[in-house]
Amino acid sequence: MSDYTNASSQDMCLDWDSAIENDGQQFIILPEGDYVFTVTDFERGRFPGSAKIKPCNKAVLTLRVDTPDGTANVRTDLILFKSMEWKLSAFFRCIGMKKHGERLVMDWNKVVGSRGYAHFKPRTYTKDGEERQANDVDKFYDYDEKNFPAESEWMEISGDDEELPFN
Repeated sequence: MSDYTNASSQDMCLDWDSAIENDGQQFIILPEGDYVFTVTDFERGRFPGSAKIKPCNKAVLTLRVDTPDGTANVRTDLILFKSMEWKLSAFFRCIGMKKHGERLVMDWNKVVGSRGYAHFKPRTYTKDGEERQANDVDKFYDYDEKNFPAESEWMEISGDDEELPFN
């Protein structure tokens, strides 16, 4: 029996003659604005250092933003350095794990699955001589229940199509 019997279909090796069909997701650039996000991934990484910050740990987060045009997956780094503590605090307040002025030991094991509300902005950069865009988190907002749709707004409508008011 293989060690990979419990691996997800994304982690499976393909044979040279395997059939393929997944075209991947369309990359969505979010118009500047405020969006609800869900943290879908967390990775421990290293910041290589810069003129102002020496090499240190960093958290690499993937934030999923669902829009009418599709899903945008936004990667953002949180640098674990004393001068960047304000941004770490803003993130943990945003997902409701910290209150303003409160001391918190960061529990990264509870980050995936949490939801928050933030201001996102497109950023333009040049790579290989080509101008491209990426989504950036401009500001994390403090957690506020009113920023999240009520559960009933997420539930599917059941019943006959004839009962719907917009036929």
